[in-house]
Amino acid sequence: MTSYSFPNACKRWLIAASVLLAASAAGAGILEDDEARKAILDLRQKVESFRKDFDQKLLDAAKQHSDEISQLRRSLLELQNQLEASNAELAKLRGQDEQLRREFSDLQRQHLEISKSLDERLRKVEPIKVSIDGLEFVADTAEKKGFEAALAVFRKGDFAESQTAFNEFLTRYAQSGYVPAAIFWLGNAQFIGKDYKGALQSFRKLIVQAPTYQRMPEAQLAMANCQLELKDTKGARKTLEHILEQHPRSEAADAAKERLARLK
Repeated sequence: MTSYSFPNACKRWLIAASVLLAASAAGAGILEDDEARKAILDLRQKVESFRKDFDQKLLDAAKQHSDEISQLRRSLLELQNQLEASNAELAKLRGQDEQLRREFSDLQRQHLEISKSLDERLRKVEPIKVSIDGLEFVADTAEKKGFEAALAVFRKGDFAESQTAFNEFLTRYAQSGYVPAAIFWLGNAQFIGKDYKGALQSFRKLIVQAPTYQRMPEAQLAMANCQLELKDTKGARKTLEHILEQHPRSEAADAAKERLARLK
């Protein structure tokens, strides 16, 4: 890039002008007037030509300097625009990052809620290990709740309603591990409700389906009571004797001895 120093150019022009003027003055005393005037005119033309050339160079230098400044300003403006665009893009990216963080946080919360809900649902249907009256088996949550609900009605003293509940349970869960207990409590509810034939049928069913049931001595004693209520003394005696033979050390055996003694 070419540059033109104004102070240096001015110095050179002034020196040249001074030299020319001095030369003209010295020659004026030697040459004749016409020649002196001619020399002065030539000198003036040279000085004028030098001045014009100098002015043109100044204009060219100023124009070049102005163009360079304009180019620099355009470059600075373009750089500023790029910087502003970069800042805007950065702000946009930061906004997107914050949005993604919020969305990720929402997804995590939804995942936890879904997992919790799924665990709760699985617990409701997941089989659980149950132990009742010496029997251990696996039952689902609805099955367990159904039996416990029917037993709660019995313990509340609503024996008619408990019969309905136990019958519904046995119909719905015919293969359940709760079946022996459900039949046993159904027979007791029928006996208390004075449905002796129904109770006798339930206890006989229990003997057939679960002969090793832990409450079998109680069931047989209740069966004998049903037979006595139905005036089947012979059948009652036979049932009581079976209790003594099969469960001699049970509490039901002690009660069976007393009843047999009264029957003689």
